[in-house]
Amino acid sequence: MAMLGYHEIIIAFICFLLLFFFGSVDGLLWNWPLIGMLPGLLVNVHRIHDKCTEILAQSGGTFLLKGPWLANMDMLGTVDPANVHYIMSANFSNYPKGPQFLKIFDFLGDGIFNSDADSWRNQRKLARLLIAHQRFHQFLVKTSQDKVEKGLIPVLEHVSKQGLVMDLQDLFQRLTFDTTCMLVTGYDPGCLSIELPDVPFSKAMDDAEEAVFTRHVVPESIWKFQKWLGIGQEKKLSEARETLDHVIAKFISTKKHELSKGIALMGEEEGVDLLTSYLCNDEATGGLRCDDKFLRDTILNFMIAGRDTTSSALTWFIWLVSTHPIVEANIREELKTAIPAKEDNNRRLFSVEEVNKLVYLHCALCESLRLYPPVPFQHKEPHQSDVLPSGHHVHPKMKVMFSLYAMGRMKFIWGDDCLEFKPERWISEQGTIKHEPSYKFLAFNAGPRTCLGKEVAFTQMKAVAAAIIHNYNVQVVEGHHVTPNVSIILYMKHGLKVRVTKRWSSS
Repeated sequence: MAMLGYHEIIIAFICFLLLFFFGSVDGLLWNWPLIGMLPGLLVNVHRIHDKCTEILAQSGGTFLLKGPWLANMDMLGTVDPANVHYIMSANFSNYPKGPQFLKIFDFLGDGIFNSDADSWRNQRKLARLLIAHQRFHQFLVKTSQDKVEKGLIPVLEHVSKQGLVMDLQDLFQRLTFDTTCMLVTGYDPGCLSIELPDVPFSKAMDDAEEAVFTRHVVPESIWKFQKWLGIGQEKKLSEARETLDHVIAKFISTKKHELSKGIALMGEEEGVDLLTSYLCNDEATGGLRCDDKFLRDTILNFMIAGRDTTSSALTWFIWLVSTHPIVEANIREELKTAIPAKEDNNRRLFSVEEVNKLVYLHCALCESLRLYPPVPFQHKEPHQSDVLPSGHHVHPKMKVMFSLYAMGRMKFIWGDDCLEFKPERWISEQGTIKHEPSYKFLAFNAGPRTCLGKEVAFTQMKAVAAAIIHNYNVQVVEGHHVTPNVSIILYMKHGLKVRVTKRWSSS
């Protein structure tokens, strides 16, 4: 094993020497002897999502990426809906997350994202029960509306009054961090305020995600060697994990203390958070042992899912709307229809019930998610050798990668106008929402692993979007460069720098 590690280190060194020489040919990656296509991958890593789009478009939707010899890095990239449906639904049992996924995402522990088989089924069953419960829905509605009114609006009022340039992406990360933390644990960390304070827990999540992306593009022996030495991204991940564990342990111990005193259930008529529900539903655990380790993994999995995906989606959505005046005008016209006739069209916030009825707003969100999915890629590992509907062979030591970012940019899937932001493509002839199959629109996953938090995400996004679009004008700062970052979550590399002005002079 040691010899193999040094061998891969030498290969990686050679790859870096070749980075600026013949990384690709005719848009496709060159397959070098011994080192495979790794040089071409590394030279394009700064624009990996667009490179994947180019390669998959040229190759008909499926492409075999050859990794270095003996590195077990061969990867089949695909956006073919037939392959996606086969892997995610029809032959689901042969495509678990697998041991390699667990290694890469080890900081998530044994939570629902990493688990397979009975552990996954039991966790999903319990999570679905608790998330679908009326008590949690009540808490979701109240939390979402309160955080918009008492957190988001005061900040927007402040920056608009002062004429400040602000990073809207950072604001959305703070907003969804607070709301997700409240929904999952019941505690508000106060990340969203005019002072914009530093929150170590939130930064630790960012650092962990960056390190995990690096594990996707370098040989396993390289990042394990870094981990052993305690250097580079692995050092950052280790420090992030310590912070995450410390804060979550405090959440759990505090909640247990409050429950033992009867404090946490005093306001139960307004709904309850998920941590409280897990601790108070022993009869519904389905054989799961809800000890501190299980609660730690569950909280972290939910925090990653709730904070990152929703804030990413909101950032790209507001940018798209603010740069497409016709779409913005259409949303504003639809919002007017939700305002009672006796009420003036003036500054106001919208209830969850009001925005949930809006078709065009929902379709605009779906269109944004199609072009900029918060999780831009995911991978599976076949348990047994298999042949995909496209005719490609896969085996247990090969990753199968879906590029959700590329999928939304394929003409053979979405038509010649696939690069355009057109909410109308989601509206049926009857004026209702057109539901596309999940193996074509994969933003919320597909098959048995379809996202449990889909409705939670839409509830939060609609409340925030309606509040901003109806009450403010958002203008991207001139010269600000918008491009995707390189991470497991699709954020903007340089944030979203904007100026915000009020649409209404009176309150």
